[in-house]
Amino acid sequence: MKKKFFSLLLAMMMVLSLAACGGSTEEAPAGDSGETPAEEGSEAPAEGTAFKLGGTGPLTGGAAIYGNAAYRGAQIAVDEINASDSTIKFELRYEDDAHDAEKAVNAYNVLKDWGMQLSLGSVTSKPGEATSAMNYEDRIFALTPSASSVATTEGKDNVFQMCFTDPGQGAKSAEYIDEKGLGTKLAVIWKNDDVYSKGLYDTFMAEAEARGMEVVSDTTFNDGNATDFSVQLSDAQSKGADLVFLPMYYDVAALIFSQANTMGYAPKWFGVDGMDGILSVDGFDTSLAEGVMLLTPFSADAEDEQTQNFVKTYQDQYGEIPNQFAADAYDCVYAYKQALETAGCTPDMSNEELCDAMIAQFTSMTFHGLTSDDAGMTWDASGAVSKSPKGMIIENGTYVGLD
Repeated sequence: MKKKFFSLLLAMMMVLSLAACGGSTEEAPAGDSGETPAEEGSEAPAEGTAFKLGGTGPLTGGAAIYGNAAYRGAQIAVDEINASDSTIKFELRYEDDAHDAEKAVNAYNVLKDWGMQLSLGSVTSKPGEATSAMNYEDRIFALTPSASSVATTEGKDNVFQMCFTDPGQGAKSAEYIDEKGLGTKLAVIWKNDDVYSKGLYDTFMAEAEARGMEVVSDTTFNDGNATDFSVQLSDAQSKGADLVFLPMYYDVAALIFSQANTMGYAPKWFGVDGMDGILSVDGFDTSLAEGVMLLTPFSADAEDEQTQNFVKTYQDQYGEIPNQFAADAYDCVYAYKQALETAGCTPDMSNEELCDAMIAQFTSMTFHGLTSDDAGMTWDASGAVSKSPKGMIIENGTYVGLD
């Protein structure tokens, strides 16, 4: 009896051993296993020779267009740098936060346990506010590609942004509309329970008032009523608004465009960087986005060699044109490379040592990237970046420069 029992036990152990060694060929999605899968063709550097760079973003869910774009843009930069003769090498890992602050905190902790030395923060603002507090507490320097709320960096000397801040973009949008004479009677539809939308709205309205611009309709919504916009659109239409400003993400904007079309309301539309991605919404009639304008730091049709190479690589790998989230994340990695090289940093340094070095570099250096103009970009001690937005318009299903 004992012999049979031990024989059975041995057989079970052999089965478990085979399973653990790869008996299943099913690949877990990014974030489920605690590791993002390496992109095809990428090769991780040898252990201990690379800086561990981590970030969180919505790789699944309604905001996944943003998270995956940032992850892909960062991975392209990492692959290029690792394949070059630079002494700086990176090991990149992204964790899924599903655009949720609590999940972002959990994802951050996974990265911290992994040994993250440098951070790409979080992709969207509310998760970014949560994880940036942890970056500050743990002294892990963060450079977020796209979390644009002021609270992401406020009071944190080691959290910086590659994107425009909400105040900067809101004010710049009003300035651009006024100086280009794009509308005479304006409407604004904004989301009152979203820090991103509210931050843009507040500074847009302040700048519009300072300039004497006429806002004839000011309506709002929240998560509980983000499917029917007939009241907001009817208010704008009845008051003769010839331009509607939409400080929001692309998914809700797609619904607004569809419902406005059904109503026969066709004003000019002006969006923000969160609108980038609307041409990729499943089931959306992209012809409804024709003529939509927005400010963005990145133009995929720019003629400089760096942009053309990036766009080609992105298209070859993912079959689509990169948006500004991809470009900002790409720039984040190269900005890190420049700062690490200049400071003479090595992968054996602690995150605290790297944090001090990055603060010194980012507050003193000028960086030229995909999303900067000829003068390059700089950062102040608050972590805010200084660079010029570009006006874009959607024509024939693609983004074209307005200027």
